[in-house]
Amino acid sequence: MSKVKHGLKEGFTTGSSATAAAMSALRVRLGGTAPKQIEIPLPVKGTLNIPVERVEKTDGCVRGVVIKDGGDDPDATHGKEIHALVEIIAGDELQVNISGGKGVGTVTLPGLPVAVGEPAINPVPRKQIIAGILKELSESDPDFCGTVKVCIEVPEGKIIAENTMNARLGILGGISILGTQGIVRPFSHASWKASIAQALNVSRASGLDNIVFTTGRRSERFYMEHHAGTSEINMVQAADFFKFSMQQATLKKFSKVRWSLFIGKLVKHAMGFPYTHAKDWAINFPQLSDWCAELGISTELTKEIRTANTARQVFDMIPVENKKEYLKMLTGKARANAIAFSGNKELDVEYFLFDFDGSLIHQPGD
Repeated sequence: MSKVKHGLKEGFTTGSSATAAAMSALRVRLGGTAPKQIEIPLPVKGTLNIPVERVEKTDGCVRGVVIKDGGDDPDATHGKEIHALVEIIAGDELQVNISGGKGVGTVTLPGLPVAVGEPAINPVPRKQIIAGILKELSESDPDFCGTVKVCIEVPEGKIIAENTMNARLGILGGISILGTQGIVRPFSHASWKASIAQALNVSRASGLDNIVFTTGRRSERFYMEHHAGTSEINMVQAADFFKFSMQQATLKKFSKVRWSLFIGKLVKHAMGFPYTHAKDWAINFPQLSDWCAELGISTELTKEIRTANTARQVFDMIPVENKKEYLKMLTGKARANAIAFSGNKELDVEYFLFDFDGSLIHQPGD
């Protein structure tokens, strides 16, 4: 794979892995030699050479195996085997049938780009696999007639899926075959944004009109511990994507949004940061100090706040008698920014703030 800026290595998607596995299996099924690498079509434009781990003949079928490579942006499928079992059925017309086998999840909830009951092979990878099969036929057997059956399998898919959000999205029994570009570009935000949008689609298709955004697994867990009746479908891990998540909430026509987070993210929401990762958006402590001064906090303390290192440090510095007012001020500013980002003045937004031990230290009405 190629290098990108800062010397980071690009990878390829599960869709590209499945395409390479299917093409290599078909080549051997048509009498060719098992390739060490194969050139696959990319979903948008261009091609990509992908290493082939092995090709095996079995019971009239041929199995191609590719090792998924996420480059320097590895995910749960990085380093795992993606299989394609290829079978040819005689016939008078050229057809390509794609199915999912072991380790590929089945869609059980509406709102995803794949219909309920179908294997979780997204439309773009499905088209990519078909394009790859047609490319291989054009080069190996231009006069071919019949049906090429391709079954995608991921032997460890069921285990891998336990480390993903698939079950919550209604994808059961394995992973999804994904990839809109075919290439994984290191540290791209596109995949996380896509997962947020997809989770909102599932929630909306399930009839929900409210959503709970969290900044990670802990803030999600703490919220659910305090709100035991909340369905997992209501919960969406938005991470650092504050503005994008609010825009999507409006786009998907939600009427109420709750945020579950910790003090650092709350301060960044209050400051109106569209993206809250520490690497890109640092807290403005002089501004936070000025806000504290407006609450009547002593000049001596506000001077210390100007040179603080973390939002948690500032929170611990705030006198007990001022803490409630301090948090009310932060959540008020955060709520105003959330509504502004959403573009919907009628959207109902609430904030729930947790301490690191899971205790709820601020909620609506405090």
